[in-house]
Amino acid sequence: MSTTRRFYVEHISRETELTGDAYTHARSVLRLKEGDEVVLFDGSGREYTAIVNRVSKGSLLCGVLSERACDKDSRVPLCLCVGALKGDKTELVVQKATELGAAEVIVFSSRFCAAYMNEKKLERLRRVAREAAQQCRRATVPAVRYFDSLPAALEACADYKNKLFACEFAERSEADLRALSGSCALVVGSEGGFAEEEFAAARAAGFAGVTLGRRILRAETAAIAFTAVVAYLLGELG
Repeated sequence: MSTTRRFYVEHISRETELTGDAYTHARSVLRLKEGDEVVLFDGSGREYTAIVNRVSKGSLLCGVLSERACDKDSRVPLCLCVGALKGDKTELVVQKATELGAAEVIVFSSRFCAAYMNEKKLERLRRVAREAAQQCRRATVPAVRYFDSLPAALEACADYKNKLFACEFAERSEADLRALSGSCALVVGSEGGFAEEEFAAARAAGFAGVTLGRRILRAETAAIAFTAVVAYLLGELG
């Protein structure tokens, strides 16, 4: 089934209604009609095969036929913590982290962070995550959270087995990435990078410094590349 026939719905029942943006996409883009088959998911890890039973102005009524567990979601929990980025770059990072299998994306503010976050922007990031999950055939949607300080973001990662902090101050990687196993929390800064005391605080919180190579990467490149490398090493891209 085409990925474009998948729809995220907050609550799925035997008869589920598509409204709002989902309805607009179904009718205006996909031209769905009565009798067409769709797949619904609610972020729980399960997906539902359904048939469009009725098309009316502003809604499609879908009858659920069956449900199943989805095999597209990651087996190992992966959290990406990224400093808030300027413009729409944070949206790009959330989108790609979702495609790469992240279970959670944490956006934070730090000393040299020049971007800001509000409820409207946070809700936009959550929408981006839902849309990316729909596109890449996941049945879970990453939680997207915001913390107004780096210490709060680091504390939110306390339960992850591996804690990795990408920083320009790291002369070498303090963790053997090739030996990674178990859940991972990754931290990448904003365009301004980190202060030395922030790196020291992260190490005190149990994070290992990691270098991303000899070249200076853009913040969004570093976040996406770091996530992709760790996902690969955990066996999620193989």
